[in-house]
Amino acid sequence: MSFLEGLLWLTLNIYHEARSEPQIGQMAVAHVTLNRAVQSQASVENIVNAPYQFSWTFQKKSYLPTESDALFDCLQSALKAMTSSDFTDGATFYHRNDVNPSWANDMTYVAQYGVHKFYRD
Repeated sequence: MSFLEGLLWLTLNIYHEARSEPQIGQMAVAHVTLNRAVQSQASVENIVNAPYQFSWTFQKKSYLPTESDALFDCLQSALKAMTSSDFTDGATFYHRNDVNPSWANDMTYVAQYGVHKFYRD
């Protein structure tokens, strides 16, 4: 997969998962996606579209973004994440702070960025 294809899927993932977050939260979501790709030796597209990993891929009817300003912000966050060091300490999972998934009990808590809590296995 090319850099541009990875950038597209990473941007879409940030857009649908964290477009209302500050840049640090968007980048943290990006690093989770990138960390999973490295860990699994898979493309960003395959990570984003893996069954039941990111809610937007199975809950939304369309991948097409409708908010151009938010899309541009997410593109900037994706580029920055792809070209900077991972500040999430290897996080591979996250959830909104208003939910309490059972899987989080088996993970190592890393930090909270925006409204998401981040973990690594």
